[in-house]
Amino acid sequence: MRYQNAYRQGMRNFEASREHAEEDFAARRMEAFKKTPRLQEIEKKLGEIGLTLARLALSGNANALEEARKKSDALKEERLSLISKKGLAKTYFLPQYSCANCADTGYILGANPIVACACLKQKLIDEYYSLSNMREVLRDENFDNFDIRLFSEKIIENEGLSPRSCMEINYKMAISFVQKFDDEFANLLLYGETGLGKTFICHCIAKDLLDIGKTVLYLTVPRLCKVIENSRFNRDSLDSPDEMLNAVDTVDLLILDDLGTEVPTVITSAALFDIINQRLLTRKPTVISTNLSPNDLATIYSERMVSRFLGNYQMIKFFGEDIRTKKKYRGQYK
Repeated sequence: MRYQNAYRQGMRNFEASREHAEEDFAARRMEAFKKTPRLQEIEKKLGEIGLTLARLALSGNANALEEARKKSDALKEERLSLISKKGLAKTYFLPQYSCANCADTGYILGANPIVACACLKQKLIDEYYSLSNMREVLRDENFDNFDIRLFSEKIIENEGLSPRSCMEINYKMAISFVQKFDDEFANLLLYGETGLGKTFICHCIAKDLLDIGKTVLYLTVPRLCKVIENSRFNRDSLDSPDEMLNAVDTVDLLILDDLGTEVPTVITSAALFDIINQRLLTRKPTVISTNLSPNDLATIYSERMVSRFLGNYQMIKFFGEDIRTKKKYRGQYK
């Protein structure tokens, strides 16, 4: 399966980023040494004092240790002064990693236990997106490309409003969800027949939150079930069998598309409930789309699962005609 290599590729990207930062740092240091030889002398002395500090710390000689620290601080101050005179930033003599928290290793090494950095989670998600061509999709399917003219103005008698009015309401609710994402915990369940714009709205939400630096994972439920099964039954063939499921639990926003199109098993149904429930307990927002009505959901999923939806999700109904039947816009919406 292509997704098996996502973790490995993500870690390769980290390694390449780290190597680039360190090579750039080495080149900058050499250039600075050529222009200001005193900087090289300072670096050499700081290295020697570093070894002295280690020995003195073990010996317990407090006076000598304090004297060595003063020399080290004085050299650092001199180095900073020389750098400032050259108009350089204070961080010039530090590697410029893309992530200062983990130094492009992917993990917070000072933590106990060691935990994955937020940037690693997003890099893995980016890799999953690349494998599924989601990045290309989000370039087209976003709020900027939303066209209300696609929806009929004819009022549907049993709904009391037109598909266009319905979509205007749904659009505003999606925008509000994004705008209040950091301030209000909310979950959305988009339901209605195929071809009415549910997946499009999911993509719009994903795009806007990714653009402001949130971690977002988009998965169809059949794909999630495959991930669950592989983690359970094919662990030995996976580079990191738990990374995807860890992301499912911890990502800022999880989007699950096509609920109800999977072939449920005892294992996947239990795991899906655990994911939904865990994200509610940790107040991690989730957006779900389904072709099933709330009544249909009750015939497929457990009472516990449906109660989580009805009690904790904002239900957003879609209705009207299949937009994909309009030749001019064929392929734009799902």
